[in-house]
Amino acid sequence: MRYAWRLLATCTILLTGCSVTSISTRQPITVARPATNTTPLEGQVYGGQQPINLSHVYLFALSNSGYRQASTSLLLNTTGTTGDTAVDSQGRYYVTTNARGGFKMQVGDYSCGTNGPQQVYLYSVGGNSGFGSNSAIGLMAVLGQCVNSAFTGLHSRVQINEVTTIVTAWALAGYATDATDMSGSSSTLAATGMANAALSAANLASLATGQPLSTTPAGNGTVPVKEINTLADILAACINSAGPGPGTACDTLFGNALSGGTTGATSTDTATAAINIAHNPGANVATLYGMATPTSPFQPILSASSNGPNDWMMGIIYIGGGGMSNPNGIAIDGFGDVWVPDYASDAVSEWSTTGAPLSPSTGYTGDVPAATYGIAIDGSGNAWVANDAGSVIEFNSSGTLLSGGGYTGGGLINPVGIAIDPNGNAWTANLGGGDGDTGSVSEFSSAGAALSPAANPPSLGGYIGGGVDNAWYIAIDPGGNVWVTNHSTSSISEFSSEGVALSPATTGYTGGGINGPIGIAIDHSWNVWVANYGYGGTSVSKFDSSGTAISLAGGYSGGGLTEPYGIAIDGAGNVWVGNAGGDSVSELTSSGAAISPSTGYTGGVTAGVQDIAVDGSGNVWVTSGGGGADIVEFVGAATPVVTPIVAGVANNTLGTPP
Repeated sequence: MRYAWRLLATCTILLTGCSVTSISTRQPITVARPATNTTPLEGQVYGGQQPINLSHVYLFALSNSGYRQASTSLLLNTTGTTGDTAVDSQGRYYVTTNARGGFKMQVGDYSCGTNGPQQVYLYSVGGNSGFGSNSAIGLMAVLGQCVNSAFTGLHSRVQINEVTTIVTAWALAGYATDATDMSGSSSTLAATGMANAALSAANLASLATGQPLSTTPAGNGTVPVKEINTLADILAACINSAGPGPGTACDTLFGNALSGGTTGATSTDTATAAINIAHNPGANVATLYGMATPTSPFQPILSASSNGPNDWMMGIIYIGGGGMSNPNGIAIDGFGDVWVPDYASDAVSEWSTTGAPLSPSTGYTGDVPAATYGIAIDGSGNAWVANDAGSVIEFNSSGTLLSGGGYTGGGLINPVGIAIDPNGNAWTANLGGGDGDTGSVSEFSSAGAALSPAANPPSLGGYIGGGVDNAWYIAIDPGGNVWVTNHSTSSISEFSSEGVALSPATTGYTGGGINGPIGIAIDHSWNVWVANYGYGGTSVSKFDSSGTAISLAGGYSGGGLTEPYGIAIDGAGNVWVGNAGGDSVSELTSSGAAISPSTGYTGGVTAGVQDIAVDGSGNVWVTSGGGGADIVEFVGAATPVVTPIVAGVANNTLGTPP
């Protein structure tokens, strides 16, 4: 029953002429096209509180030439217009700061956004902060979106310093190799992701003051101010010095901020060092932390109660969104918006890509019965929710209830997980109930009509067999095959797109260390990954597309895995896991090797993590369960991925960047 790949192989990204659902995606975030800019772009470059003289300031845009390729230089050959424009050995133009750290790019000195929006940043390199000429100085600031050489909402003067560098490095980490190589692809989804990533920087710091914000502009997100200040002070130790040399702060920084964390290329400027730290948040943390002191220029900083922070993950904690008291599932739509059902309050909440609440104070409810659980976004941007009380609920992208009192039938009994197939049909994993029913899988059309049988003895209904028992979460591969985790029997089951069981009739697929699995995800090679919650579980398991265990008997462990619950795959194929028992997030390579430290990544998590998702900008989002009432965004932690998940399923782009 594995024939659907042949259909997908003939389909283009537009899905033209295929019996596969089209995927609704938002166009890149745009603004009304302004008149040609008439105001100079100007600002100051500071190292700590010291102006940097004779620094070269470049104007770059993220290009669309492929991920982590060369940025686009936007300054033109205008020598004589400002009197200080020059060109480097690569033909890129820059302006030079004066003794007060000031710079100005006159009207006509640059051109951006003439053929569509571009995401633009400033890069300042070299100069003298008062300690002599320092070639290691590298500072950045995101200006945001440029259209017709004008920037929307930009303060009249921009301050570039260590704080703006840190937030730029983290926000754009998914697109960056170094300070001059930042890019995505030419796809619409990639353009949306880059636009959303630029907005993340504005969520963290002010370009007008060069200081971190205490709360996000929407007022409901707590910014990790002390962490940003600490990281800024680490850079300042090098910037406010005479530069590299044996035993210097610059050498300490560069030696502990390699491109691979503990291995790889050594950076030569502080901006690239910041990017390397963002890429490797668990590497050399204590040594880097020791570079910041109570007398460093940015205060307050993280406490010195032990060896400093556990990691450099930059978590923003959001509240609000409506009715949250025990958030559970999580899904990202094509806009980059975040959808979360709440098990206790029976509501569904929605946040923008910057964490601003989009749902009302009560969440989206309508005639929703109790106990919302899993959630999935379809190709039209509608949100489908599994209601443990016995129905499936659908909202449109604006939160309007489409399903009335809920879709029922099709053998639904305590549905928990939900997923959308390439045809737009919704599938649920049914936990099961009494009367001898041990669980099943149900299917509904895009219009909410039950497609699975209402009665299928000895079950109460739905698709049965294949070892399905106490089914929790569900995922669909690009061939249309449906996979579910069987929590109580420590197995997974597989069904064809017609609901025919493919896994062994009584046992399902076992082995590979599988133990009380809950979360499930499919990677680009159609391998199946499961989170082994178990009873104190500490591993994840991996199966190939035929159900054969790839992981060894104990599963993949390490990286802080503690009662793993949710699981997601990013655009590089790395595996992200929410730890319900460890109040943390773990990251593994596509071969199961731990990337995160032995404690997992903990920054920003306030309670046990339930579900987890990666967005199109590379941000990692988690729901904080265990009585918590918030969601956490780890800014720029991962490689961007195609969203919603059904778009990756339909186009065979799961686990790849947009």
